[in-house]
Amino acid sequence: MGVERNGINTIAEEERHGAPRSLFWPWFAANVSVLGISYGSFVLGFGLSAIQAIVVGVVGTVLSFVLCGVISLVGKRGSAPTMVLARPAFGVRGSRLPAVVSWLITVGWETALTALAVLATTTVFSELGWDAGTPTKLVALVVVAVLIVGSGIVGFTLIMRLQVWITIITGVLTIVYGILVAGHIDTANLGSLTSGGVAAMIGALIFMMTAFGLSWANMAGDFSRYLPRSVSNAAVVGWTTFGAALAPVLLLVFGILLAGSSKTLNDKVAADPIGALTTLLPTWFLVPFAVVAVLGLVGGAVLDIYSSGLALLTAGLPVPRWLAAGIDGTIMIIGSVYIVFFANDFLGPFQGFLITLGVPIAAWAGVMIADIVLRRSDYDANDLQDPAGRYGDINWIAIILMLLGTAVGWGLVTNTYAGWLSWQGYLLGPIGGKTGSWAYANLGVLAAMVIGFAGHLIFNRTSVRRQDLR
Repeated sequence: MGVERNGINTIAEEERHGAPRSLFWPWFAANVSVLGISYGSFVLGFGLSAIQAIVVGVVGTVLSFVLCGVISLVGKRGSAPTMVLARPAFGVRGSRLPAVVSWLITVGWETALTALAVLATTTVFSELGWDAGTPTKLVALVVVAVLIVGSGIVGFTLIMRLQVWITIITGVLTIVYGILVAGHIDTANLGSLTSGGVAAMIGALIFMMTAFGLSWANMAGDFSRYLPRSVSNAAVVGWTTFGAALAPVLLLVFGILLAGSSKTLNDKVAADPIGALTTLLPTWFLVPFAVVAVLGLVGGAVLDIYSSGLALLTAGLPVPRWLAAGIDGTIMIIGSVYIVFFANDFLGPFQGFLITLGVPIAAWAGVMIADIVLRRSDYDANDLQDPAGRYGDINWIAIILMLLGTAVGWGLVTNTYAGWLSWQGYLLGPIGGKTGSWAYANLGVLAAMVIGFAGHLIFNRTSVRRQDLR
């Protein structure tokens, strides 16, 4: 339980232990947040019927976590962090580009989750008639920050143990929440929801992929890197997918049934994703709800801060892992203070952030999945750290694929959530423009992934085989 000394190095053989089923705990705990219930409202926001929303929501969530599970194989095969294991595809120094993008998205997520945890606490205090002013917000921020930053600094062993307890506590309390509010489901209102078109369904599908699995893909191997290399590939993918997707699927379906039953609740969720859920509860369960809300958000933020520190090291910052986590924690706290005390709108900028960084991560994920498909041997520990080794310094083809995928992707998404992102969508003209039926289908995320995947398969096949033969 001491501070973890491993950083972006390859984990020594004697330190690798455990079984693939151990991956269930961190991934379940990171995704059991009651925020998943609010995603039911977000999916219905695309103009879908309840059945359509459930189908595309479940398919998008599971498919995205399957991709996450596939990328988690690099951790098992290379015993190093995910961004380090992007070096065979991008080059030792070339991998700094995706590492910076990964750092941005993980810091953004941990900041958003921390702010939501503080806001959820103050909402519960308000519902109880207690003081929900600045002192309460400050205390909540301190408690949440200590849990997240402390876990990130101590490292892997503490995080894996903490996630077990978060899984048990949040799992039980979430079931109780479901039982208490199930009576608010109105089948008549659900049946009256009108169906959406193909564009709306694709948009919701890609949104769910971006919100869930793709948001974790850039760190998927960080928690499988301590496993022995002899464990089953299928088991690593299976347990990662099962652990990560189980809670979001159940919470999403329940959220669709709740939001589709009440337009009032649906509108409240758009303004306050977690606080709106308290309006359905009896007073005696508000404090347990605060516990489940905060712990669920902390479970996700803990994985984010751990991986953001590793990404920062891969990007070239020459400090110990624990210090990198501390730096990210400081940024997280500053960002959370701004959101909690000064920002007028949280959801809009957050969705804009999610879509904008989801595009380059999708392009990177396409390259990585293609590299996993092509590569036949495990990664060489020495060459992962050596620009003159088999993996080279910079693979310009992979860099260009990521940049091209990003450029095309940003041109095919519309971002009205934040005014400064209104320049996106510049390639939508031939299919109806920024106000057409395909404008909100988020086609850019899918396009970026296809460009990265197909391009790497076509143009880097020979270089991957050459690396395998050395």
